[in-house]
Amino acid sequence: MDPLTKMTRIEIVIPGREAQPVRELIVSAGATGYTSVSGVSGIGHHGPHSGALLFNEYDTLTMLITVLPPDKAPDLIGAIRRLLDGGPGVMFVADTYVSRPEYFA
Repeated sequence: MDPLTKMTRIEIVIPGREAQPVRELIVSAGATGYTSVSGVSGIGHHGPHSGALLFNEYDTLTMLITVLPPDKAPDLIGAIRRLLDGGPGVMFVADTYVSRPEYFA
């Protein structure tokens, strides 16, 4: 069995209307892709959030998830931190391991 390869996983939870600039940052950082989950619900600093789509996905929270090589992560993390400064949203960063590193290079 091949060994797993260390990567960096970044998750951002942000209002749907604010998600497009984050998607653009992910792509410009050299990530080969991302997963976008609309209608995220939960409770946090700004109180409870319903995952129900009332009229469109812009009125709910979106979670964006990407995985990229550790050397590409610092620039993306810094850019997202600046984007989130003073506004709603949260970012989680963790080491992760993948079985197909060529998917993320």
